[in-house]
Amino acid sequence: MKVFSGTSNPPLAKAICDYIGIELGKCAVTAFPDGETFVKIEENVRGEDVFVVQSTSPPTNHHLMEMFIMMDALRRASASRITAVLPFYGYARQDRKDQPRVPITAKLVANLLVAAGANRVLTMDLHAQQIQGFFDIPVDHLYAAPVMYDFLKRKNLPDLVVVSPDVGGLKMAHAYSQVLEGGLAIVAKRRKSAEHVESMAIIGEVRNKNVLMVDDLTETAGTLTEAAALLRKKGAKSVYACVSHAILNDMGIQRLKKSNIDELITTDTVLRPPINGVSITTLSVAKLLGEAIKRIHSNSSVTSLFEFKGGRTS
Repeated sequence: MKVFSGTSNPPLAKAICDYIGIELGKCAVTAFPDGETFVKIEENVRGEDVFVVQSTSPPTNHHLMEMFIMMDALRRASASRITAVLPFYGYARQDRKDQPRVPITAKLVANLLVAAGANRVLTMDLHAQQIQGFFDIPVDHLYAAPVMYDFLKRKNLPDLVVVSPDVGGLKMAHAYSQVLEGGLAIVAKRRKSAEHVESMAIIGEVRNKNVLMVDDLTETAGTLTEAAALLRKKGAKSVYACVSHAILNDMGIQRLKKSNIDELITTDTVLRPPINGVSITTLSVAKLLGEAIKRIHSNSSVTSLFEFKGGRTS
């Protein structure tokens, strides 16, 4: 077994290798003066079970292309099996035709991964679970929830209500409320554009409660900050946000600095520079991904990685 990393998140790849107990595979990823990516695998992979760790965080297209080129190099070097490890799967929001003459880019990315040489995909907290069905190869879909649960259990928040900031995240919010033995509420929202949302109403009781908002992804933090403002207005004591993939562009950081969110709890699926003025707790999913890689390599079951208290995070 060998694990290689692109340039999107080397610290996570290194932490995964430390957990497994192997060295990170040696490869050179450079660019020609015109911007073309060049990859050279610097060790023998003939007949090896190879895992390529690459999040499709910004610059998304660059990191995707880098992954395709790495997998092509590995395939041509006679690797026996190539597993694409995408802690964050980009383009997942484009998973359906919701208006005329638009692409289904999540499916296009799935096709390109297979065309580049992926025999298997390992990913985490997809924006839409049906994306697993876009592949004709095996997909192992992990959840960051077990890592989040451990942290939140230790935090031991009394009078807890778990809130989904939109209707789409209700299933995830329900799973959190079951494990943390808290209440459940939903914020109904209307999206005005890719950057702006308008929170409308809260279904459920949040007055004098500690509120935990759960979501899979935030970039501009519009949904979270609007929902937090509404929750405070409705009498919430404190507001925490639990997000698997916090990509956070400049707009998102500025919004969080001015927001009513006491703490943002997220994971290291995407690499982020330190952000001042925002309370962010970053939990590592390296052990979870490392354990999944070990089990895939030994053909063992991955199911138990997302089971808890006899239930499932899904």
